[in-house]
Amino acid sequence: MSAKRGLRIRGLRQRWLVNAVLPIVLVVIAIVTVYTLGVRRTYYSAMRSGLETRARVAADNFSSYGLKSYSEYFRYASITAETFEEKDRLELQFINVNGRVQVSSYGLTAGTQPGTSDVTEAVATGKPASFEGLDPQTGERILSVSAPLRFNGRVIGVLRYVTALHEADRSVLVSMAVAIGVALLCVGLAIFSNAIFINNVVEPVAVVSDAARRISAGSYGILIDNHYRDELGELVDNINDMSLKISQSEKIQQEFVSSVSHELRTPLTAINGWAETLAADPGANPEQTQRGLNIIVKESRRLTTMVEELLDFTRMQDGRFTLRVEETDLLAELEDAIFTYREIFSREGIELRYECADDLPPIIADGERMKQVFCNVLDNAAKHGGSGKRIDVSVAAERGSMVIRVRDFGPGIPVEELPYVKQKFYKGSSKARGSGIGLAVCDEIMRLHNGTFDIANASGGGAVVTMTLPMEK
Repeated sequence: MSAKRGLRIRGLRQRWLVNAVLPIVLVVIAIVTVYTLGVRRTYYSAMRSGLETRARVAADNFSSYGLKSYSEYFRYASITAETFEEKDRLELQFINVNGRVQVSSYGLTAGTQPGTSDVTEAVATGKPASFEGLDPQTGERILSVSAPLRFNGRVIGVLRYVTALHEADRSVLVSMAVAIGVALLCVGLAIFSNAIFINNVVEPVAVVSDAARRISAGSYGILIDNHYRDELGELVDNINDMSLKISQSEKIQQEFVSSVSHELRTPLTAINGWAETLAADPGANPEQTQRGLNIIVKESRRLTTMVEELLDFTRMQDGRFTLRVEETDLLAELEDAIFTYREIFSREGIELRYECADDLPPIIADGERMKQVFCNVLDNAAKHGGSGKRIDVSVAAERGSMVIRVRDFGPGIPVEELPYVKQKFYKGSSKARGSGIGLAVCDEIMRLHNGTFDIANASGGGAVVTMTLPMEK
């Protein structure tokens, strides 16, 4: 009888091993293997990418250095190798087109031939190349990256970074050991917690999964009742927060599309209406004709501004919004904007005053983008504060920065709306026409210039926009 019981127990153990433990072990082994390979690939890829970037930048700096002779090149290479600050972990080499080391930050390898494929490939293709493997000279595992050096349009040598991989190999082995240890611990925990897993995890996850599917299907804004206090409860909170934010974003997008459609339709209707009127009656009253043409020009300009704002906003969203900075006479750009708007404002009965400090130097900036900011701010001041019939513009140097202030004398901005006026699509209680993204674009332009863009209510009434740009010393 005891023999049969032992056989049954042994059979149960075998079935448990086959049906439960063995699959878990196989899965864990597969995960550890994939993880280890991924860590190794990621680690070495990151090292290679970093070295390639450094080599490419260093080679480009060499090409733009303006060397005029080979002797200058050799002297430049020697100085660069001698002052190389990372000798403890990298070797910097300058190699001629024959593959021989001319200058090395270690000194010992000068005159030798590395004999690795990256050197010959960089010389032959004129593009950076890399090598990972055994050093033909020392038998040590290395990673090297070579970038071609050009002089007068031709490759005259190679800049090469070399690093030993023993530390990297050791780090990978440590990661592998840690992964194996974690895997063993996970197997033990999986076996121990398998009995309570279904009741405590699977059912709540099914609820969360169902809610996630409903959100992905378009049911934005739905919330999950959170009865959990652990990590699962945190996950539910995050999903609820995501659902609300998607719902808000969807609402903002719909409002934006509706607003932009209305804003575009208004000038298009005016342009189309006056164009048809003038075309139908070529001999109309000259005064009426001039009035119609003025309206067409004004609405076309407003339409162009909205389209440019939309394009800039699109570039901001996908990360293509960039600057072309150079030494710029920013005062000239500002004065051009003032000259443009002064006549427009005068026709609307708005006085535009301008005050500038003396001896302000040119600064490094994108002149066109900054002029865009000035025009947008001036137009905004007239649009929202034109009832004050006066706009003041001042420029001064304060604590190493150029500070431009534009103040209107209108009703100002409601205090509760001040924190949101620079947000995309926000229009607040203002009845003025616009897309609601102009100030967001201005704020992004100033941020890319390492400057600031602040909007506040001025003492005595009206609003003031303060733009600060750092000045080069």
